Amino acid sequence: MKTLKCVAISAAALTMVGSLAVAGDNGTAEEASAMLDKAVAHYQSVGADKAFKDFTAQGEGWQDRDLYLFCFDAAGNTVAHGANAKMIGRDLSGLKDADGKAFIAELIATGKAGGGWVDYRWPNPVSKKVEQKSSVVKAADDYVCGVGIYK
Repeated sequence: MKTLKCVAISAAALTMVGSLAVAGDNGTAEEASAMLDKAVAHYQSVGADKAFKDFTAQGEGWQDRDLYLFCFDAAGNTVAHGANAKMIGRDLSGLKDADGKAFIAELIATGKAGGGWVDYRWPNPVSKKVEQKSSVVKAADDYVCGVGIYK
């Protein structure tokens, strides 16, 4: 009985450690905010064309685990997307999340209003599952850029 109890406790401990390791694989709100601040400074330093190419290119430092940069113009057209370059040039203004929320419009409105966080459900590029996501956004001239975290 003592051995069975010990095995059960060990299994529970391993499960908890495994859960902590998985949680550590996700970016944090602080990391997302820092990446966005760095991106806006990069945008201001090198200009829109170079910055958007950099944000989209793999290996340029604008992707970290499940964190990536995205930027839209005022009409909702994607101008940079660190997780999927095929999104560039696409009008996402009418895009809705898994629950039917028109989140692109909210991201743009929030960014233009001084910035902040927007919640929605979106596929995680790491897990490939639809998950709860919160993105921090801010304006960079006529564009709105953001970085999201999965919860």
